[in-house]
Amino acid sequence: MGRVVLERFPAGSPRGSWPAEEYAAQRAREGVSVEVVMDLDSDAFLVVVRPREARSGHCPDAR
Repeated sequence: MGRVVLERFPAGSPRGSWPAEEYAAQRAREGVSVEVVMDLDSDAFLVVVRPREARSGHCPDAR
């Protein structure tokens, strides 16, 4: 089973910048259970819906 990816962020952000974590924190404040994972193949951080929530269909911002 694949994971629901809400957003992708390139790994080359400026030092001290954490856009994936900031995006994930905003989604968490909205009640979406998310986590940030690294996709080594694309060299990007992905904000994904945690598996339990993805199965329930609760994913208001999914693209």
